[in-house]
Order: sequence, then structure tokens, then C-alpha cells
Amino acid sequence: MTVKDILNCITEVAPLHWQESYDNAGLQVGALNAEAHKALICLDITEEIVDEAVAKNCDVVVSHHPLIFHGLKHLTPQTYIERAVMKAIKHDIAMICMHTNLDNSYLGVSRMLAERLGLKNLHLLQPSADEPEVCGAGMIGEFETPMEEVGFLGLVAKQIGSPCLRHSALTGRKIQKVALCGGSGSPFMADALRNQADAYLTADIKYHDFFVPEGNILLVDGGHFETEQFTKELICELIRKKFPNFAAEIAETRTNAVYYFVRN
Repeated sequence: MTVKDILNCITEVAPLHWQESYDNAGLQVGALNAEAHKALICLDITEEIVDEAVAKNCDVVVSHHPLIFHGLKHLTPQTYIERAVMKAIKHDIAMICMHTNLDNSYLGVSRMLAERLGLKNLHLLQPSADEPEVCGAGMIGEFETPMEEVGFLGLVAKQIGSPCLRHSALTGRKIQKVALCGGSGSPFMADALRNQADAYLTADIKYHDFFVPEGNILLVDGGHFETEQFTKELICELIRKKFPNFAAEIAETRTNAVYYFVRN
């Protein structure tokens, strides 16, 4: 089995041509024809992730977010990116990153979040022009039974494991139709409003964006890591389903760079 086999099993549901123009998904370190025996799955690659891969004898790391997003002009110990790349090369560890191509897959990041919340009748929030059934941004679905807004916020916080949520003013209406986008989904708020969703869950919402709904939708910021964390399970599931005898496991190292102080 090779690194290329691992790459191909994921791109079957998230082809690389689905990635955004600014992105850098695909193989970032290593050779496609190199042998692969064990993979470590993570959301972000850090030095600590590479250390875990070394300790567990993994020769492939598969992440959601790219480690190398912009061009590297040198490889020195100056940044965590360069140190992680150097350590991976030293230990013959390949790095695969599946980013916006997996974001844009119907079977990808947002679907995982929607299913975790228990939403039904799922379809893409902003379908692509070329492949609208399988490629596009975000997800929209419904609860079988409407719930109060506070109950919805509680459900979201529990399912994503967050101690707190940022949200717009409560609308006073029950929540049944929910639009969402794992990660930075502010650009798709208009799609949530056009689809008459009762709530829109995403991350990285700017202060002034909270004014936009004007009481027409409950806007919820669940955090970038928190709304994309289930991508690790998705990647691991894809690999194990395609290669039942291949060792793939989710990393234990914390990579969420955001911490919360919750006042009592």
C-alpha cells in the first residue's frame, strides 16, 4: 500500500479540483509511491502532531488544514511550520492535507456537523454550478421537532463540546430549519437567509456581521476547531472503510489553538 492509495481513497469523495483557488490541498510532504503502513489523522499539523506520529510509528499524517499554505522560502527552525516539515522529512513521514475540497463535498465537513446535531433532509447550502448535487458550500437541514432557541444553543454547545457560544439576539421563534458551515462560513449567511433558515451555525463571525440578520435568523458562532473537529472521524472512516486492514487512528494531541476563560 502506498501514500497515493491513501490520497486517492479520500479524493474519491472530495476531488482535488473541488478545492478553492487560494488553497493548497493534497500531498505536501513525501512521495506518492512511498509505502504506507500506519496513518495519524488530525485537524491541524503541529510539531507535537509529528512527534506523536513518530512515537506511534506512523509514516503518514492526514490533516484537514494544510501545514504549508504559503510558499516556503527556506527550511530553518524559525517557525513551527518549518520545524514540523523538517521533522517529518527526517523521519520519512508523508503529509496529506484535505482542506476546501473536503469542505465542498456533500459527504464532507458540514455534513458531519449536521449529522452530529441530528438534522434530517440534508442538502447543500450553496451548491456549485458544475456539480450541484455533490459539490458546494455548507449544509441545510431540519429537526423533526422544532425546539426553543435556548434549547438549540444548548444542543450545539453540548455536541461540539464548547463551554460558550457567541450568538446574535434571540428572535423569539422556534428552531427547525438550520443552515450551517463548518469553519469560516460568514460568506454564506446570505444563503441561509434566502433559504429562510431559523438559525445559521458557523465560525469566525466578525462583530459587524451579527447586525446583518436583523432578527430574521439566529446567528451562532461555534468556533472554527469546534465546528470542524468531526472531520478527523470522517477521514479515518474513509480510510478504514476502503482499507479495513490498514492502521489509521485519530491523533490524541490537542491542536485547537483557542482556549476559553469562563467566568463563574
